[in-house]
Amino acid sequence: MNIKPLGDRVLIEPMSEADSAKQTKGGIFIPDTADKEKPQEGKVLAVGEGKRLENGTLAPVSVKVGDKVLYTKYGPSEFKVDDKEYLIAKEEDILGIIS
Repeated sequence: MNIKPLGDRVLIEPMSEADSAKQTKGGIFIPDTADKEKPQEGKVLAVGEGKRLENGTLAPVSVKVGDKVLYTKYGPSEFKVDDKEYLIAKEEDILGIIS
């Protein structure tokens, strides 16, 4: 698969449910679906060239390939390729980089 996002868009591979499940101190696993409003996590696979400003200059995207990011739940567009889920999000839908 070779997808190149356009403009200020970012291709994200969402973390699997097993990766995003949280465990309490008592050993109970709480799936990501238990909290519907919680931001999602994923890995950046590709980035666009950036946003074209009114004066014609290009503002580069502030995330890079390989970054682990938090993104809004309902912002990105979801799609499947070869039974694997991917997201394309605008840069503004990314809340932060996890280090």
